[in-house]
Amino acid sequence: MGNCFSDVAGGRAAVGGSAAAASAAAGNDAVDHFLKSRGLYGSQIELSFSATNMRDRDVLSKSDPMLVGYTKGRDGTLTEAFRTEVVLNSLNPTWIAKHTITFQFEVVQTLVFRAYDVDTQFHNIDVKMLKLEEQQFLGEASCVLSEVVTRPSRSLTLDLVYREDPTIPGNPRRCGQLIVHAEECISSKTTTEMILKCSNLEQKDLFSRSDPFLLISKIVEAGLPIPVCKTEVLKNENHPIWKPVFLSIQQVGSKENPLMIECFNFNSSGKHDLIGKVQKSLAELEKLHSSGEGEHLFLPTTVGHNYQNKVLKSQIFVENFSQSSRHTFLDYLTGGCELNFMVAIDFTASNGNPRLPDSLHYLDPSGRLNAYQRAIIEVGEVLQFYDSDKRFPAWGFGARPIDGPVSHCFNLNGSNNHCEVDGVQGIMIAYTSALYNVSLAGPTLFGPVISNAALIASQSLANGGRKYFVLLIITVRMR
Repeated sequence: MGNCFSDVAGGRAAVGGSAAAASAAAGNDAVDHFLKSRGLYGSQIELSFSATNMRDRDVLSKSDPMLVGYTKGRDGTLTEAFRTEVVLNSLNPTWIAKHTITFQFEVVQTLVFRAYDVDTQFHNIDVKMLKLEEQQFLGEASCVLSEVVTRPSRSLTLDLVYREDPTIPGNPRRCGQLIVHAEECISSKTTTEMILKCSNLEQKDLFSRSDPFLLISKIVEAGLPIPVCKTEVLKNENHPIWKPVFLSIQQVGSKENPLMIECFNFNSSGKHDLIGKVQKSLAELEKLHSSGEGEHLFLPTTVGHNYQNKVLKSQIFVENFSQSSRHTFLDYLTGGCELNFMVAIDFTASNGNPRLPDSLHYLDPSGRLNAYQRAIIEVGEVLQFYDSDKRFPAWGFGARPIDGPVSHCFNLNGSNNHCEVDGVQGIMIAYTSALYNVSLAGPTLFGPVISNAALIASQSLANGGRKYFVLLIITVRMR
């Protein structure tokens, strides 16, 4: 598999890599590798904002509102993300400034918005330089990005709220509404697939041919190259043909944006030899493919105090070039698709006595979550926004309910008739209740749970439902 990582035998890594990969702090590494190897990154979402019936803090005129947006970390810390312009004399502003954010399905992306009335004396100051403590607070609203993108209209209306004294508990006062609208950037959907090859590469190794790979970088405004992907390493090859490279328009900026393609000879020391390079845009690479011609690589050289490019015999060819617009996850949501979360929990005796602290089912009086509770929260809080009714089937297996034989699929809520509970909190409550009403037993069998989940999914499909069912089985890891 080409692109953002090497699949050379033995796991030898190439150099550089995706700039996006370095910043992907959250998510699953295996999923990230698979997506990025095909030029697929989180969809870019452009958020726009308007408000209605805002508070009027001016005496002789209306408020001059500005919106400030923050991202909220898992620890509750706020990081400022953007500021809009100031709209003069308006209680129903529509801000022109937009905010672009990368949508990450697997992360709960909490956004906080605060509106301020900017005093006249500050109107000539760049909004980025304004001190917020010197402005009049108009109200605050918050949401999760998933709440916006799952709406059929991609618009979410939030109440702006205000507390006269934040230290005094009680219901905050409503002071207008904020409308958040989301649009997916078209660049998130356009992907280019290329097969690149080189001929007559210079031999860099003493006793064998070179081990070449390509590093592709986009050239930013300052003229600096930013790596976006690389190919695998091909061993002992002076006429390499690499596996397909996938680049999205989102990665490179535009089809006309210049790209630097560098060919290196791999060295296990990490000091890779530059064989040659070429600078071309996607549009120019497409023309190379159409013409069937190659482009000579060059090497920067120093002649006296001047820099010159030495043109090499080596050439690069574009064997295949195709461009497609893919459907994204958000397209499926817009089309009416929903996710349905189902959970099954292991109540076998291998978890240990729930009344003892070393058990995976131990309910800590301090409120600290056990491993099962953490798994329910972390997966459920992500998926809940994609299910409109938020009623989740929940089962247990491997336990003996009161006055009954061992069951490998019992309703977590204790009901004989229905298995659904209300929301993630409903799963948590049913799980806690079950711990007091079943006896841990065994063995560990997944079959009955999977059969029940498959039955629900097939019935939904037969009834014309457009749902994607996710079954989370939480079980003890045997050592």
